[in-house]
Amino acid sequence: MSQAPAADPIETTRRWLERAVIGLNLCPFAKAVLAKGQVRFVLSQALTPEDLLEELASELVLLEQSDPEKIDTTLLIHPKVLTDFLDFNDFLDLADGAVAALDLEGEIQVASFHPDYQFAGTDFDDVGNCTNRSPYPTLHLLRELSVERAVAAFPDPEVIVERNLETLDKLGFEGWRRLMG
Repeated sequence: MSQAPAADPIETTRRWLERAVIGLNLCPFAKAVLAKGQVRFVLSQALTPEDLLEELASELVLLEQSDPEKIDTTLLIHPKVLTDFLDFNDFLDLADGAVAALDLEGEIQVASFHPDYQFAGTDFDDVGNCTNRSPYPTLHLLRELSVERAVAAFPDPEVIVERNLETLDKLGFEGWRRLMG
């Protein structure tokens, strides 16, 4: 079901962020950082997982060294590599390894989004998978301190996942396709 939007990957990803992530309130913390211009969108030129790992390491270092008021989070969009979800999922161990190798554990975490994202134990067309479906394979680099502050300020953060699943169940796959179209 993977779609390859013809538009610019950064603009397509920004539209997904605005329409789905913020528009459906899948992440109640995303609106503020986008509004403040603190989201860095990076289009990877990687053609191999090895190239992507190098770019990821560079972005991890850049994020760690940047002023959080200027760059609080990074979306590393990589449309030319790891388009197969299973390969992408396997790569996440390498991503976590890069965080550890750079001594950034506890400072930066990597979240994952993919057009064919599928949670373990679900069917491919389970609409709940859409919580992590993006137009292109994307690694989301998050400052753990920012995540902790956002979660602390949010009443009942543990209900976010449940609320997201309810939202997507009501929307359904056709509604999701229209939203993303």
